[in-house]
Amino acid sequence: MASHLPSQRYLSTRGGSYDFSFEDVVLKGLADDGGLFIPQEIPSLPTDWVSSWHHLSFADLALEVISLYISPAEIPFQDLRDIVRRSYSTFRAPDITPLVTLSEKENLHLLELFHGPTFAFKDIALQFLGNLFEYFLVRSNKSKEGRERTHLTVIGATSGDTGSAAIYGLRGKKDVSVFILHPKGRVSPIQEAQMTTVLDANVHNLAVEGTFDDCQDTVKALFADKDIQKTHKLAAVNSINWARILAQITYYFHSYFSLRRLPSWKPAGKVHFVVPTGNFGDILAGYFAKRMGLPVEKLIVATNENDILDRFWKTGYYEKQAVHGQEAEGGLKEDGVKAHEEGVRETLSPAMDILVSSNFERLLWHLAYQVLVEGTVAEKRRIAGAKVRGWLSELKAHGGFGVDPMILKAAKADFESERITDKETIATIKEFYSKSTCVATSGTSSASNDTPHKGGYILDPHSAIGIAACLRSIARAPPPDTHHISLATAHPAKFANAVDLALRDEEGFSFDTVLPEQFVGLEKKEKRVRAVPREAGLKGMRSIIREEVANELRAL
Repeated sequence: MASHLPSQRYLSTRGGSYDFSFEDVVLKGLADDGGLFIPQEIPSLPTDWVSSWHHLSFADLALEVISLYISPAEIPFQDLRDIVRRSYSTFRAPDITPLVTLSEKENLHLLELFHGPTFAFKDIALQFLGNLFEYFLVRSNKSKEGRERTHLTVIGATSGDTGSAAIYGLRGKKDVSVFILHPKGRVSPIQEAQMTTVLDANVHNLAVEGTFDDCQDTVKALFADKDIQKTHKLAAVNSINWARILAQITYYFHSYFSLRRLPSWKPAGKVHFVVPTGNFGDILAGYFAKRMGLPVEKLIVATNENDILDRFWKTGYYEKQAVHGQEAEGGLKEDGVKAHEEGVRETLSPAMDILVSSNFERLLWHLAYQVLVEGTVAEKRRIAGAKVRGWLSELKAHGGFGVDPMILKAAKADFESERITDKETIATIKEFYSKSTCVATSGTSSASNDTPHKGGYILDPHSAIGIAACLRSIARAPPPDTHHISLATAHPAKFANAVDLALRDEEGFSFDTVLPEQFVGLEKKEKRVRAVPREAGLKGMRSIIREEVANELRAL
């Protein structure tokens, strides 16, 4: 299409779908061949991007980044500006994602991504995605009445944070039903309460017997199910939806500009981003930022003891490995730990307790394409899709696959990886609580209670994994030339029991000092949730969705 740049048209990672519009990929979520959508090309930055973008607000910077991937023929610039500004008007911090220096001596910084409505990084993408859904539906349903109107059924799986962020992004929106599947009894009480106390008629919480992987498998099965698709227009809210990745690219640029304003920044300075990683979406956004031209030296994958990604970077093999012995060792039931018969280990960082990282196939496609030296663009795309399809078939059939040395070399050019244990997570929370080096470098939070405490800093367990990985990377790439930015993905109050385990013996510590007023009494509010037995399967889930949507529409 002449109205679209190559970066504004999309293809499937598995080679079976090409030339989709942005609206197509947002509303479809998953390609018909089971692959994930990616732009046909990654756009380059304007030549004057540093000088023209450095002073922009977060929302205006997001507009510049996002517009490179969306044709104005689909969403006019003024409409996109309105969508973006509304998406970030709900955040408590004035600059949305403030940067905090934890150690000036080590050039160690923390990017706070938890100042949205549900206190988790996923608000940044899901507030945007919710407004996109609404925009497309309003346009589609103009002058339509009754059954002629397009009704969107949004489905997602959550290990905790995605669910509440999706619900807060979609609650009350017209012509949208949202179904969130969470593993029953295996998300933290705060996370469960954030989801189930939202009583809007279009919000449906489903507590599924099983694990997060079971929930995610069910969501994928629904998107592949032709029966439900005959009667309902499905849309994805998990990070398989490209719009989630797109929205997260902005904060890599925003933090880079915050860093450049620090007195410790040198013109030849290098930047390493360290990302606590489960499903690989957050760090994948950093990869796109780097490929666009953001001067990032390394992206560091920080995993917990569910280390399939770390093992890939160490060995070139991406494979499931069963965890034998006491599966719950180190994990806390109170914070939503979960287990899986195939080997997910329960840890103090339950949002990262994932067996297979869905977004990893997007990187695999780019690696496969990158190492091909011969052929036309179309031929290389076809070969890359076939490679990804083959690898994922091996994963499904044999529990894993290996890549050739050229692929691994390409992966190591941009990424490093670290595996952090529960013991190291606890030690890191303790260490940074007792340090008196915390310095705010940009923005403030308007939350009633915040993470700095007596000059130290209270980390949630996922963010602590990032900081622990940072310390190892600093030993390899020390200051003054290199700065490390670690992504803080959740407020510590969302994982109260792990934080309390680490700090309960620290003098003067009380969890009241970190508990936001929005969480006080949350668990005592009225809740609405439907239990789904393990044996329900795809057929049962299909029936539940049809029943709930019918009841919802009947009540209008």
